[in-house]
Amino acid sequence: MTLRTILLGACSALAFAGMASAETLTIATVNNGDMIRMQKLTDDFKAKNPDIDLEWVTLEENVLRQKVTTDIATKGGQYDVLTIGTYEVPIWAKQNWLLPLDNLGADYDADDLLPAIRSGLTVDGKLYAAPFYGESSMVMYRKDLFDAAGLKMPDAPTWDFIADAAKKITDKDKEIYGICLRGKAGWGENMAFLTAMSNSFGARWFDESWKPQFDQPEWKDTLAFYVDLMKEAGPPGASSNGFNENLALFQTGKCGMWIDATVAASFVSNPKESKVADKVGFALAPDKGLGKRGNWLWAWSLAIPASSQKVEAAEKFVAWATSKDYTKLVAEKEGWLNAPPGTRTSLYENAEYQKAAAFAKMTLDSINAADPTKPTVKPVPYVGVQFVAIPEFQGIGTAVGQQFSAALAGQVSVEQALQSAQQLTTREMTKAGYIK
Repeated sequence: MTLRTILLGACSALAFAGMASAETLTIATVNNGDMIRMQKLTDDFKAKNPDIDLEWVTLEENVLRQKVTTDIATKGGQYDVLTIGTYEVPIWAKQNWLLPLDNLGADYDADDLLPAIRSGLTVDGKLYAAPFYGESSMVMYRKDLFDAAGLKMPDAPTWDFIADAAKKITDKDKEIYGICLRGKAGWGENMAFLTAMSNSFGARWFDESWKPQFDQPEWKDTLAFYVDLMKEAGPPGASSNGFNENLALFQTGKCGMWIDATVAASFVSNPKESKVADKVGFALAPDKGLGKRGNWLWAWSLAIPASSQKVEAAEKFVAWATSKDYTKLVAEKEGWLNAPPGTRTSLYENAEYQKAAAFAKMTLDSINAADPTKPTVKPVPYVGVQFVAIPEFQGIGTAVGQQFSAALAGQVSVEQALQSAQQLTTREMTKAGYIK
């Protein structure tokens, strides 16, 4: 056997060993714009980690939650990286379903994470999910429609101003609707919006004894205001609209105002995606003068389930996707306007980002204003702004969301929806042992 043959054989063996050792990470994620962009930029990750392949499972928000929750609760092991929210992280960490993110690398700089966002992803001093983007909620509005109607949006509007303005800028003959709000049923869809809105109306999910509060006047005021406003100034079929549907309506010029996640600001301001990009203004989420605004606090984050067999590779991916370098990569490829918002202090100190993103300060102010430990006007036994941080909330929140979506669709009255919400929530909370 010649030396050349031996060397060729050795090279082939090494190549085969390299192929055999390549790992495939299965990543479950949501079909939001920032996550879709991340998938397009993973050539950068592959160049740095040629031994790791990526397989994506991209799902609509409600479907993602259902599949990921089922998999992790049954220890199915289907996914190596999960896209989950601020609601799940503390609950799942306490169940030992997630691994602490102790090995994201020396240059990860966890101290750069915004304190409000980081604290929601930390349990017993350990980070259990790395934020990909963080958000609160705010008003996005059409400055040209406001000017034409002789209106001026305050930086901190009231709900009464919003309702009045929505009616004045509605022109149904031209398919311009004064306001677009979530109506699609789901604890993280319409109930995220309505729970945050209800906080500003003085409502709460539960009193200090965990008794449901849907039979109280504050909830009736909230739901009646919402339904009446949407009937007068909202688009048709609003009970089917979630974040993505309303985003499409706003970008195509059919919404005068949209109150939703601050992360949407870059999408509605992007001339490649939005017909009204140069006409958009921003304001804080509305209030009723009770000391709470209708804004929430959330982060879509990447976590590693305890059932993953590929932890080291998963850590490399999570560190890459949530790093300062990833933010720079997005800026380089897509412009600073599209940098994932709401996670790092350094982004909001970056002069280039401030110049590109007119909404930067409003986003940061909204995130910092939300207080998960004191979300309501009256005292409550739970934490969470647009959700209640208990395991039962997913099921209860979605069931209540179905009732409220039906009220918006005109299938039941506001009173009937609230009565059903009170009954089903009381039943489930009694069954779970909260109500003695």
